[in-house]
Amino acid sequence: MTSSSTNLSLVDTDPAELPVDAIVIGLHSQTGEQDATDGPAGTLLLASGAESIAAAFDGRLTETLALLGATGAPGEVIKLATLGTVTAPLVAAVGLGAEPTGAAPAPETLRRAAGAAVRSLAGAARVALTLPLPDDADAPAALRAVAEGALLGGYRFAGYRTRPQPSRREPVAEVLVAVPDAGDAGAQAEVTRAQAVAGAVRLTRDWVNTAPNEKRPPAFAEVVAEAARSAGLGVEVLDEAALAAGGYGGIVAVGQGSEAPPRLVKLTYTPEQGGSGKRVALVGKGITFDTGGISIKPSQGMWEMKSDMAGAAAVGATMLAVAALKPAVAVTGYLPMAENMPSGTSYRPGDVITMYNGKKVEVLNTDAEGRMILADAMARACEDGCDYLFETSTLTGGQVVSLGKRISGVMGTPELCERVRSAGDEVGEPAWPMPLPDDVRKGMDSDVADISQVNAGMDRAGHMLQGGTFLREFVTDEVAWAHIDIAGPSYHTGEPTGHLTKGGTGVPVRTLLALIEDIATHG
Repeated sequence: MTSSSTNLSLVDTDPAELPVDAIVIGLHSQTGEQDATDGPAGTLLLASGAESIAAAFDGRLTETLALLGATGAPGEVIKLATLGTVTAPLVAAVGLGAEPTGAAPAPETLRRAAGAAVRSLAGAARVALTLPLPDDADAPAALRAVAEGALLGGYRFAGYRTRPQPSRREPVAEVLVAVPDAGDAGAQAEVTRAQAVAGAVRLTRDWVNTAPNEKRPPAFAEVVAEAARSAGLGVEVLDEAALAAGGYGGIVAVGQGSEAPPRLVKLTYTPEQGGSGKRVALVGKGITFDTGGISIKPSQGMWEMKSDMAGAAAVGATMLAVAALKPAVAVTGYLPMAENMPSGTSYRPGDVITMYNGKKVEVLNTDAEGRMILADAMARACEDGCDYLFETSTLTGGQVVSLGKRISGVMGTPELCERVRSAGDEVGEPAWPMPLPDDVRKGMDSDVADISQVNAGMDRAGHMLQGGTFLREFVTDEVAWAHIDIAGPSYHTGEPTGHLTKGGTGVPVRTLLALIEDIATHG
């Protein structure tokens, strides 16, 4: 099942004259005494870009919006019939918060505002956005944010209903972004990039939101492989026989409890020429459904475990965006896939598994299965050769306990973790570096194997750190690596907000792409 897409283009026509169903303007909250642009003193201030709309309302637009309850709070959308004052029949004012001093709104503020506005206008065919865009060095980032927000905020998973819902309105089909010069090559490049990036995020959301019976490992592997071949990527798919013969003990062990056998998908992108000379590996956890296996999970909320493959979805979609954007750096994606089920053939607590790199792992909890399949894939990535390894996974509930539902946890090489944090801040996917303490590793010493899967003495204390500590054992010393735990940020259970819709979020696709582009440029 796939979502419908939204077309986006640039225009430099006067917003008041655009033939659209609705026009979106920005609105700041204000405590000053006078708004010289739009009427008497009040609590609202129109953002730049809305001057011709304000003039059409004879300077009374903010006054009217205030009467309708507008406050300018970030993400708030207030709609107003224009009654012929401008070409569009509807104005939608989206809150941007307080007016920033001497600067345009932050890119993430614009991204969220564009997403909220476009989502609120579902049912409209054509919508124009005239949000404040700076005319300095910050202009590309601002335009990129508006474009991404518009394309992501309008996302809606197609779903499985057999009858249409009368109240369900279709997402906006076309979005026009008002800019000073629509023909500018740099601006057009930002739109092209935003379409590729947003397309990858939307595809990640589609894959995460797909029902688990439709994306069991063989089926999910085939869908990813087919999309990758169409994009021109190199594709290798290892089935259960190849995994067993190749020594992928972790992937085989986790997958053996299900009648749907495991897979490992490898996707390869090679730059056409030149490049930084660096090699990037991406690894994503692909547990298509997680019951916990023999260490079975509580039934409450287990249905959300359909999202336990969000890391693999993000890596697969990121590789498709890489194929479209063509960065000057070699990138390889590894997607280990398995379904963690309880059965007579499931792996058990107490089992000792020989991993791809030869290490022996004592299993203490079959619900700590993600690290088992990731370890094999990370060892393979190091064997193939890479300079940077970024692994992302819905690995631990400890990430949610520690950092909540919006901030990913990052562990690994300190310098690379800081690079992930910086990239996340840049694109609006916050992440926070976490330690890998020696005492956590000491508690994972096994009496019968090289390492235990978890620290039994700590139970669930420091659970996120236990996961990162285990994965460190499967990265070779010369490789800089970062483990990005997205257990919370990858899935949104509440009401839509900003550019996030209910269900899969697509985190951390935009972070991974920002990192890849940075490595392509700076090494």
